[in-house]
Amino acid sequence: MNTPFDPENLRYNDRGLVPAIAQDAASGEVLMMAWMNAEAVARTLETGRVTYWSRTRAAFWIKGETSGHVQELVSLRVDCDRDCLLMQVRQTGPACHTGRRSCFYTEVVDGAEVVLMAPEEGG
Repeated sequence: MNTPFDPENLRYNDRGLVPAIAQDAASGEVLMMAWMNAEAVARTLETGRVTYWSRTRAAFWIKGETSGHVQELVSLRVDCDRDCLLMQVRQTGPACHTGRRSCFYTEVVDGAEVVLMAPEEGG
């Protein structure tokens, strides 16, 4: 059964935000997590360009707007509790502000942090 999607029907935290996970649509790699409010979700669906809410700048943030590292929306999924989003994206360049493909580049192994990937060239 298909029902119309309304971003207002998601379960937002007390700041009006929902976590949004970006996953590479082709490889399945988890790229990053950021926050969205209802308007950011709506803008993402309208434009196909992933738009987040920057908590530090208190402003909308279109991924790649200044860096060129664009996230193009392929699909948007809502979890069972309606309090988290999974976006499958086509990522241009690195997703992480550190220049790495993924924000999840550090693994904890036997109590130590291990860096799994270096920044991309030109990232």
